[in-house]
Amino acid sequence: MIQPFVAPSLLAADFSNLQRDLELINRSEADYLHFDVMDGEFVPNISFGFPILQAVRQHCQKPVDVHLMIVEPDRYIDAFAEGGASVIHVHYEACTHLHRTLTHIREVGCKAGVALNPHTPVSLLEDVLEQIDVVLIMSVNPGFGGQSFIPHTYQKIRKLKQLIRASQTSTLIEVDGGVGMKNASALVEAGTDILVAGSSVFGADDPQDAIRQLKNSHRPMEA
Repeated sequence: MIQPFVAPSLLAADFSNLQRDLELINRSEADYLHFDVMDGEFVPNISFGFPILQAVRQHCQKPVDVHLMIVEPDRYIDAFAEGGASVIHVHYEACTHLHRTLTHIREVGCKAGVALNPHTPVSLLEDVLEQIDVVLIMSVNPGFGGQSFIPHTYQKIRKLKQLIRASQTSTLIEVDGGVGMKNASALVEAGTDILVAGSSVFGADDPQDAIRQLKNSHRPMEA
């Protein structure tokens, strides 16, 4: 059985007790900490940037999975890499020269990720898939936490999995938005490798147990 990676989303944490929540993640079975960056232009919300990332890195022992929901992401890749990002996701919709951007991310020592909005087909990644370490499929419209999961996501995951197999790459599939125990097993069964979970973790009575349950959403070994 293949066990998924779990990346709790900092956006759902209690910012009045940030160190407490980060230490909770350190003690848990989580594999990453998902860090959303919003600029109020690419998405209709503003989140956090470099000062918060620096504070997070002081306390977080997990690799940080940075999701740039911003225009002109190329301008900030170096800074986020220097700030401690392990993975940097840029949006397909925000990059004019995606191949160049992905090359830059890898050159600064990070894994290269591409995020797709719900309306963006996975087929658009075919010519750059070998440059992508992780594809982040948005299962809600980006900008706000706590939204309802878009069911068409399952079909996108399956199509992307087929594309990855055909390309013979080791690209991982990550899903973000409305992820919880109600759909985790179905997402993993469809081909998801990394589950991003916000309110379903930080809003749980026992966040560590919620992470453990998400980790136990298995799928059969692939032939």
